[in-house]
Amino acid sequence: MKKTKQVNNDGSRLKVIPLGGLEQIGLNITAFEYEDSIVVVDCGLSFPDDDMLGIDMVIPDITYLKDNADKVKGFVITHGHEDHIGALPYVLKQLNVPVYATRLTMGIIENKLKEHNLLNHTKRKVIKFGQSINLGQFRIEFIKTNHSIVDAAALAIYSPAGTVVHTGDFKVDYTPVFGDAIDLQRFAEIGKKGVLAMMSDSTNAERPGFTMSERTVGHTFDNIFLEHRNTRIIIATFASNVDRVQQIINSAYKYGRKVVVEGRSMVNIISTASELGYLQIPDKTLIETDQLRNYPDEKTVIITTGSQGESMAALSRMAADVHKKVTIKPGDTVIFSSNPIPGNEKAVSKVINELSQKGADVIFQDAHVSGHACQEELKLIYSLLRPKYAIPVHGEFRHLKANAGIAQSLGIPKENIFIMQSGEVIELSADEAKIVDRVHTGAILVDGLGVGDVGNIVLRDRQHLAEDGILIVVLTLEKRSNQLLAGPDIVSRGFVYVRESEGLMEEARQVLHETLDECLRKRNADWSKIKMAIRDTMNEFIWKRTKRKPMILPIIMDVDL
Repeated sequence: MKKTKQVNNDGSRLKVIPLGGLEQIGLNITAFEYEDSIVVVDCGLSFPDDDMLGIDMVIPDITYLKDNADKVKGFVITHGHEDHIGALPYVLKQLNVPVYATRLTMGIIENKLKEHNLLNHTKRKVIKFGQSINLGQFRIEFIKTNHSIVDAAALAIYSPAGTVVHTGDFKVDYTPVFGDAIDLQRFAEIGKKGVLAMMSDSTNAERPGFTMSERTVGHTFDNIFLEHRNTRIIIATFASNVDRVQQIINSAYKYGRKVVVEGRSMVNIISTASELGYLQIPDKTLIETDQLRNYPDEKTVIITTGSQGESMAALSRMAADVHKKVTIKPGDTVIFSSNPIPGNEKAVSKVINELSQKGADVIFQDAHVSGHACQEELKLIYSLLRPKYAIPVHGEFRHLKANAGIAQSLGIPKENIFIMQSGEVIELSADEAKIVDRVHTGAILVDGLGVGDVGNIVLRDRQHLAEDGILIVVLTLEKRSNQLLAGPDIVSRGFVYVRESEGLMEEARQVLHETLDECLRKRNADWSKIKMAIRDTMNEFIWKRTKRKPMILPIIMDVDL
């Protein structure tokens, strides 16, 4: 591959700092720093792992940005998916800087800001493709790409040290459902002028060939609608996949069916997309859920959330028979128009089983295409841009490694390819690139309205409670003399059913009495020591008798007689 000459005015270096998104699919946020300017690309969330009990979502730790708040010029957003915009409302509360995005992306962001009462406090600017914005030392250009949501952009980030192209999430779709194909010409023009580094989507880097066009799914829907003329059709997909929703509506209209939209996120995005002109819905095609009973089943389609088996999503509630308005009937055709995200396979399988038990015909093959580039598309973008350095992003380690392999096969020297970790700081210049530092990163857990108030210790306690339950030991002491007035009483939750374990509980009380007698014989017995003795005694006794380790919680009350 031909080497490109870089412009480097004064020997200053560009720092690239991924603050999340390099160990997983999600939590995408990257800072670009040059002297006194920082621009941040994306600000996403990730969904909790199985061991994060009770956690709703995970957002990135932006300590580094807060410490350098005077340098931060704004957030530049590639597209409107949760793993790229979901954390914005939480982060903007701590760091109020402008947000720049394309039209639909901004529409979805504004919905989020409304929910958090931030709309009037946040400066926003809608950017068109081909347009550039100046932010401090940077100039940033938005380039048209294709993805599973409309208005996805790649970013050309121009700095005095050279140009970095961040692809965002992308695929090469020559026949998109809405709008233009990816602007390959612009990629080629930027490549000719010289590209210092390319940061590219690695999600499908292990998959050979090309990703199929979104239009192919439209043909699949047509065939399914034709084959299932006499049944009600329910389709689960990602709320954000506006093109997919458009194609479902097209097929429904073609076969004379009315469309119902179920699920809050689906309703929000569809209303935003149709207001902005990204969805063409024929008159009288959409109906409310309450109106379903006015139409025969074979004349209706339900588009719903829940393609990932999320417990609270509309499809999961239908499958579990707890949805207020829609009941699954024998003969219903249910289509999963998505692939399970890694880790969700079990939940999806459970929903499919529940639907099948209710007599539904479940289709989950051929009704989905990916929104991410496979190997040949990555090769195409690398060949057009001809970057000096390659920095794979957006994926687990295996995805990043596969992307690095592609870059190397195209002639980029191994020493110019960097598989980074979140928090590492890479310095780039025309002469060299090297990892020079590491900054603080991490995950902030969001539980209900609490942000960051649940840490590892709380999660460990939740795990402990989930696995072994809790035993509460209650006793009352006389204030002055420390004489035992009542108790010890034992309350069990999630450990054993007390009525069926009276013998065990009685033994435990006796053991406790002995421990307490010993403690209280000593004058001025310290409460903390009494509690510790109760814990130690109970832990030892319970472990010997049951081989379990419930959480022991001593409660001491004092009474002044």
